[in-house]
Amino acid sequence: MPLPDRTPLVAELEQLEADLSRLSSSGNQGEMSRLGRRHRELSELVSDLDRAMSMTAAVNETRRTANDSTDSELQAMASEELPRLEKELAELTESIEERVHPTDPNDLKDVIVEIRAGAGGDEAALFAAELFRMYARFAERQGWTTNLLSSNQTGIGGLKEVIFEIHGERVYRLMKHESGVHRVQRVPETEKSGRVHTSTVTVAVVPEAEEQDLVIDPKDLKIVASTSSGAGGQSVNTTYSAIRLTHIPTGIMVSMQDERSQTQNKLKAMQVLRSRLLAKQEEERRSKDSALRKSQIGSGDRSEKIRTYNFPQDRVTDHRVKVTLHTLPNVLDGDILPLLEALRQADRDAHAAA
Repeated sequence: MPLPDRTPLVAELEQLEADLSRLSSSGNQGEMSRLGRRHRELSELVSDLDRAMSMTAAVNETRRTANDSTDSELQAMASEELPRLEKELAELTESIEERVHPTDPNDLKDVIVEIRAGAGGDEAALFAAELFRMYARFAERQGWTTNLLSSNQTGIGGLKEVIFEIHGERVYRLMKHESGVHRVQRVPETEKSGRVHTSTVTVAVVPEAEEQDLVIDPKDLKIVASTSSGAGGQSVNTTYSAIRLTHIPTGIMVSMQDERSQTQNKLKAMQVLRSRLLAKQEEERRSKDSALRKSQIGSGDRSEKIRTYNFPQDRVTDHRVKVTLHTLPNVLDGDILPLLEALRQADRDAHAAA
């Protein structure tokens, strides 16, 4: 696989540096953050491209030595070293190509994750809280940051619903296949007979939409303000700070009440609404692509059962790629990269076969 041309990448990097310098005095933090993230991605990409060019030269030299050297000892050493160098170069080249020409333009975006307890009552809410912790720990392992947008807690430490952001490098590329139904099988602490119960939690992962990605006409919004309330219905804020936004054309509704400021709740609600609308557009686009619909990783629909966490068997099974891990405590502590990499590989294979 030939390496991409370095010239346009360097030109874009120089333009980004000029734009960041110009914006530094404007106070536009949102645009600076977006451009800064792209600058970091391009800097890393150009650095990897330079490394790949050096590795290509080393591979060619080692290959010549292995084939043509008159020194038998040197020839044997080069022949032994060549497969490792070729493998490293192929992996680096594939990584570069994936970043220069991503199969999904949203792969570089941050994400909004929505976790909701499904069937199973309190047990489902407890597992929703465990999944939230799992993703937060995984984000920490990746050097990403999380930001809580909204949560609805139960009295026993569970979560009926939690919405949060994950910010970092190419977050959506790894996280996008987590959407769907996560099933847990275990004996609840309150179960006297030791019977295994099955509960479900739904997860939705959407790329975080920025204002330039999707413009919402204010006339399409219905905005209702109310007082915030906590678990059990008690008032937690007597001012009208809670916000419910309804996008009239689609019927999509978002409620926010975690902040004491109505303005802050409205900003968060708009952020989630914009991302949900963008995700809806993407799903409609994907539904027209029969090749992607047939992909072995599934549709990503939140009604699709994607993974089972079986506590008695210390087992986690992803049903889409038929991968089973017997390291359930580690998985719930954020060690989910093997699962995500298997899904990403299946995604690449599906696109290559399309």
